[in-house]
Amino acid sequence: MYYKSAASRCSAFFILFLNFKVAFKYTIYLLRLPTFVSMLDYLVVGLGLAGVSFCETLENNNKSFVVVTDHSQVASMVAGGLYNPVLLKRFTLAWNAKEQLRIAMPFYAGLEKKLDVPLDHKVPILRRFASIAEQNLWFEAADKPELQPFLSTQIISNTNMAVDAPYGYGRVLGTGRVDTEKLVAVYAAYLLAKNVLIKKTFVVNDLEIRDDGIRYNSVRARHIVFTDGYGLKNNPYFNYLPLNGTKGELLTIKAPDLKEKSVLKSAVFCIPLGDDLYRVGATYKWKDKTNIPTAEARSELLQKLDALITCDYEVVDHVAGIRPTVTDRRPLVGRHPENDAMYVLNGFGSRGVMTAPFASHQLYQYIENKGQLHQEMDITRFTVKYFKK
Repeated sequence: MYYKSAASRCSAFFILFLNFKVAFKYTIYLLRLPTFVSMLDYLVVGLGLAGVSFCETLENNNKSFVVVTDHSQVASMVAGGLYNPVLLKRFTLAWNAKEQLRIAMPFYAGLEKKLDVPLDHKVPILRRFASIAEQNLWFEAADKPELQPFLSTQIISNTNMAVDAPYGYGRVLGTGRVDTEKLVAVYAAYLLAKNVLIKKTFVVNDLEIRDDGIRYNSVRARHIVFTDGYGLKNNPYFNYLPLNGTKGELLTIKAPDLKEKSVLKSAVFCIPLGDDLYRVGATYKWKDKTNIPTAEARSELLQKLDALITCDYEVVDHVAGIRPTVTDRRPLVGRHPENDAMYVLNGFGSRGVMTAPFASHQLYQYIENKGQLHQEMDITRFTVKYFKK
């Protein structure tokens, strides 16, 4: 373009400069906007046992997902990690134990192979008898058809001089310990390497419900699943559910003279970890909702431990966490009463190692294949509470 006068040329340059300035500002503005990825299958909130189990279920079924977590809920990180099909206080079978074990055992074996770390430690659980009467109750329970696969009918004599067990033990079959702390840490690192882990606090006000699913900042997904343990209490979409939360505290002791390879169960569990270390727990408190260890719980655990072992020991760690417990002692699994994109996977209490893989499998089949949730854990049992709220 040719301009006859200098004034005309100056005007043209000025206009070009303004256009460039506007274009530059617009470009910067665009760069600051969130870059929305393609539609994912799932957004998962929380990465404890429930989150790990559901994410692994999604991976095994080739579903895309992103996880948001700040690890503020630590129950899975401080758990004893035992899987045990029998309630040892009353000698009864745990809820749905056979089906849970059927799914959990190959699930953890697959994770061990995938992550290349040992996670599942096959260790017997010995129930210390306090009297001849308890021995008789054990034999009565072992005669019941549902308990026969899990209770040995042989009384095991105590040969450990560092343990006070004059009436011996009953052995529970098919038991072990999953290293939940290692599992959560290694799985988080695995997801981080895949660039599908967002290590931030989930802000529920940033969640948008849409016709085709949800949007959370730069993430779009067909479904959102809350697996955030006791953190669910602060979720306005699911806080109608009766999630109570029970504080549990555990000690780790070093006892070089104990030399015990089995899990001992009396008033407390004493779980061998290797290198003369043992985890002792746990307490159950309903009012305190903090993750802060207390002197009261330490004293309670040590008093019960001293009634079990007679050797010297040193307390090397003391941790606490809030278990996501429910009034009716059943998990909370299912779809939101009014929003088809929102789901919950929660409420496993102290049996998360057994329950999480089973419940994750059930929820996945429910969402993707119109499967039926186990009636006792389906949150539809609390729908009346939602509409009253």
